[in-house]
Amino acid sequence: MLWAPRPTLVRWVHRVADDRHSNFLPRTMDARQMKLNSRIPSMAMAGCLAVGTMLPTLCVADDSRTQKERTATARSIIEQRRAAMRGEAAGREKVEVRKSSQADLAKGDITFDDLTFDIEKGEVFDEEKLTKELKFLNGRDVRLRGYMLPSTLYKETDIDKFVLVRDNQECCFGPGAALFDCVMIEMQPGRTTDFVPRPIMVEGKFVLDTEKYRYPGGKGPDGASHMAVFRIEGLRVR
Repeated sequence: MLWAPRPTLVRWVHRVADDRHSNFLPRTMDARQMKLNSRIPSMAMAGCLAVGTMLPTLCVADDSRTQKERTATARSIIEQRRAAMRGEAAGREKVEVRKSSQADLAKGDITFDDLTFDIEKGEVFDEEKLTKELKFLNGRDVRLRGYMLPSTLYKETDIDKFVLVRDNQECCFGPGAALFDCVMIEMQPGRTTDFVPRPIMVEGKFVLDTEKYRYPGGKGPDGASHMAVFRIEGLRVR
């Protein structure tokens, strides 16, 4: 809908144009000045209409741009989550190989590279193959960075249990995955978190658990004996 100037504004424009005794016009005018002054009402009206027409257009354009930005942001979040669920690189960043120093291990700053040990995908777990670094971490407070595995979640908020995985653009949990590429997170009583598709930092107590996550009968779909052997009793997620 176009904006229309108020009647009072129109009357004021005509009065200024016609009043030769106004301070805005000279008292003595030649023919050229009179012709120019006669155009003032139409010029003013055209200007008012132009401004009135532009204002709603600018507002609509601004609203449209804001809506497009919101839509793009929402679409990005949705696509990230879908890509994360498919395990595609579009949803996550590739994590470079990086092991912690002994000083970092002592402080509890660990990476998924610190959790590796000698076991093949689909192989029966042998506790004797656990490294001295893993045994050192057992029972200690740690901080580990990774990704929530969306396909294992049954809700998006107030989550008290989830699977934390590293991301090397491969399957990180279940049949066909390396046993050391996932950590079961069980939040401490009263602690919860919400799903995010971005990398997160989990803080809590690191536990080697060789019984709780064993497949029924000790044999999984791919011949592996365990789904996981690591757990963090989560204190907080950032």
